[in-house]
Amino acid sequence: MKVSVEEQIKIITKGVDQIVGIEELRKKLKISIEQNKPLIIKLGLDPSAPDIHLGHTVVLRKIKQMQDLGHKAVIVIGDFTGRIGDPTGKTKGRIPLTEEQVKENATTYTNQIFKILDSEKTEVRFNSEWLGSLKFDDVIKLAATTTVARMLERDDFQNRYKNNVPIGIHEFFYPLMQAYDSVALQADIELGGTDQTFNILMGRNLQKAMGLEQQAALFMPILEGLDGKEKMSKSLGNYIGIHEAPQDMFKKVMEIPDDLIIKYYELVTDEHPDKINKIKEEMIHGKNPRDIKYDLAKIITSLYHTTSETEEAINYYDTAFGKKSIPESIPEVVIELEKDKLIDIIPLLIKEKYVPSSSEFRRLILQGGVQINEETLVMDDLDLVLACGDIIMIGKKKFLKIIK
Repeated sequence: MKVSVEEQIKIITKGVDQIVGIEELRKKLKISIEQNKPLIIKLGLDPSAPDIHLGHTVVLRKIKQMQDLGHKAVIVIGDFTGRIGDPTGKTKGRIPLTEEQVKENATTYTNQIFKILDSEKTEVRFNSEWLGSLKFDDVIKLAATTTVARMLERDDFQNRYKNNVPIGIHEFFYPLMQAYDSVALQADIELGGTDQTFNILMGRNLQKAMGLEQQAALFMPILEGLDGKEKMSKSLGNYIGIHEAPQDMFKKVMEIPDDLIIKYYELVTDEHPDKINKIKEEMIHGKNPRDIKYDLAKIITSLYHTTSETEEAINYYDTAFGKKSIPESIPEVVIELEKDKLIDIIPLLIKEKYVPSSSEFRRLILQGGVQINEETLVMDDLDLVLACGDIIMIGKKKFLKIIK
């Protein structure tokens, strides 16, 4: 059964920050239904940071929802543009990647995106296929479609120009080449974050200049991390990685601020808008946000892990943080026989990322936040000799078992 235009619009616009070309999108969807022809959804990836967390999946989940409606995704790996370097959000140009770096990162990216996208409805292309064959007169014609003044409307270029930070002529070609990807693919829809507005709208403009139907542009919001303030980022430590262990993923979702629950439902799950509206109503009428967040944690964990792994994560959380007792299955840390005092294994705890630093571990002890075998430690216990099988709890979230 074909999904109506308005039902598709409802699903496509869920959680979207802005759409440019909504009426054009309606017309495209109508023709798609009539001709039983999928729309082409373009996503450009600059393969410079291949480790994906939930913040990166916002756009990918939206594409997956459109794939479920019958449309086709084309992932454009910017192997050609990546060798130039996108200056987005930088005070100076990004260092260009080597061809080897681009290929390595692209492989890592594609391996990860298929944890989300339907591989049978996804095509992966490299923009060197069409950009590499352009002749110099083609490049001149491409450059003639826009102006320097238009390029300087882009925030990072404008800021660098005002602050006398050099801008290479080649950097102006980055948004033009990314726009040409839309021409080469005859894309119907392009997605990106709100930080990609300039580049994606450039694609619409170039399609029009070349006599093609313009793509609809969908801009997804930036997802805040666990702190509820900053953009989700590995460098800030406020992220949820899609390859994290299920118990870690589950408890991290439980840590997000209550005021982000609906945003996470909209941006990082595939739940139908009608269901999310019901959840909003439940929150308005006083349902405990923790219970709603608990369901959210189940949904997100199950997107990246099996049913049995998700159930184990739930049991782990319920035992560790609900009943306040030691879980049955916890990570094990092997220590050398000569390093049997608590103070001696602090570097190992830092290395394994159980604590960020020695001073932080000592601060936790002073606050009563470290236990061994459910007994709260004090500073004098740093010389305590550890035994095989001892279980250390650090804070309210981390358990480890000592193995010698």
